Amino acid sequence: MSQDLIRRIILKERDRPGAPNIGLIDQVARYSLDHGYHVVLDGIFYADRYELMLAALNCDHCGVSQFYYLDVSMDETLRRHATRPQAAEFGPDDMRQWHRPKDLLSSVSERVIPETSTLQQTISTILRETQLLHARASSPITAMRAAPAATIGCPGAQHQDGLE
Repeated sequence: MSQDLIRRIILKERDRPGAPNIGLIDQVARYSLDHGYHVVLDGIFYADRYELMLAALNCDHCGVSQFYYLDVSMDETLRRHATRPQAAEFGPDDMRQWHRPKDLLSSVSERVIPETSTLQQTISTILRETQLLHARASSPITAMRAAPAATIGCPGAQHQDGLE
């Protein structure tokens, strides 16, 4: 489930604290899980805005929950953005304002994926760790956060750096 789809396309709103998109993302994720679907959240989930929602999803979900933080420098972010179809929708100046290095969640354990990880390595890691290709419906919830991003939590969370 794309944060951009819900926030920018459906609700046509800017990312701000307490915005309606946070509750709608939560509700769509919960509804999907309750009806047997896998959920993969994708977006820039700033910790200070989205952590409570993500932490609650993590705590309330009985199945496997995995959280990933894509740790990419600004230079690499700009290089990758230039290859995207939506590259013309926003530019480097906008992206510099959004960039929050190491914006990790404090209450949810996140796997930190370094910028040295190739697309194929990243996909392989996520598919292996979430078991999405082998899981039954209503099992995993996966949140993929790009830097800048957000974090959430339950007590005793820890961060995992790098890939295996």
